[in-house]
Amino acid sequence: MSPTLPDLRNENIFIHVGGQLLAREEAKISVFDSSVQGGDAVWEGLRVYNGRIFLLNEHLDRLFDSAKALAFAQVPTRQAVKQAIFDTLRANGMRDGAHIRLTLTRGKKVTSGMSPKLNQYGCSLIVLAEWKAPVYDQNGIRLITSAIRRNSPQCIDSKIHHNNLINNIMAKIEANVAGVDDAVMLDLHGFVSETNATNIFLVKRGVLLTPHADSCLPGITRAYIMQLARTNQIALQERNLSISEVYSADEMFTTGTMGELSPVLEVDGRTIGAGVAGPLTKRLQMLFAERTANEGEPLPF
Repeated sequence: MSPTLPDLRNENIFIHVGGQLLAREEAKISVFDSSVQGGDAVWEGLRVYNGRIFLLNEHLDRLFDSAKALAFAQVPTRQAVKQAIFDTLRANGMRDGAHIRLTLTRGKKVTSGMSPKLNQYGCSLIVLAEWKAPVYDQNGIRLITSAIRRNSPQCIDSKIHHNNLINNIMAKIEANVAGVDDAVMLDLHGFVSETNATNIFLVKRGVLLTPHADSCLPGITRAYIMQLARTNQIALQERNLSISEVYSADEMFTTGTMGELSPVLEVDGRTIGAGVAGPLTKRLQMLFAERTANEGEPLPF
C-alpha cells in the first residue's frame, strides 16, 4: 500500500533535528538515540493560530518539568527551544493552521543500553511542525471502553509527559478494531481516566465533570477549559467518575491540543445525551475558539 499524506503540503516541510533544519526525507535521528533505544523522551503538542502559538509557555513548563523528573542532563535553554520552534515555523511559512510536535530526548548513547550514564552527548531536540487541522470530526466522535488500564503513579506518573505510549497505542488498536474513533481508559480502580489521546469531560444537569488528574495527564487544554468554566460561572466538579456515569451523561466531550474540543456522541453503543453536541459543549467550543484567535505567543516574523 502506497503511503498517503493527510495533507500534501507536508511533503516538503522542514524539520528541526539536533540544531539543524532538514528536509522531511533527510530529518533523522541516530539509532543510538534514547527515543529509539527505550522511548526515553518527553514531548509536547502545540497549535499555531493567527500568527500566535497558543499556550506556549504552559507547554514549555511541562516539557522542562518532565525532563527534570526524568533526570535529563544538558537540557537546552528555554530560549533555545523557543528559537528552534520559531525557526521551524518560519522555514515552513506557517502562521496558522499548524500543529507542532515538540520532542526532547535524553540524547544519543555511546553504546546501546539502558543506563543514562551512556548518554554523553546531551539532549536531542526535534521540532516537527505540520499543516494539520483538528484531527477529530467536530460534529462528534464515537468511543469504546478499553481493556487496557491507564498508568497510575504506582507504575509511572502520568504527570510526566513521556514517550512511553504503548498502553495508549494498544487501547487505540482496540478502538480501530471496533471501528470507532478512540477508547476510554479506566484507572486501576475502575474509574474513568481519559481516552488513549485526550482528556474527558462530562455534563450532568448543568454541571461540568472531569476525572481527577491522578492516572490521567493533567492536560494543558484540560486546565484551560477548567479555567474558562470558572471565569464564566459554569459549575465544575473534579472527582472520580464511573463508566456508568459516562453512559448516563447529558453531554460529553474530549479535550487536547491535537483535537481541541470534540463532542462525544456514543460510548460502548450507548448514545450520549441527545446524540449531538450539547449546549454547554457548544458554548465552551465557542469560548475556546475566541481565545485561540486572540491569545498566544506572537511569532517574530
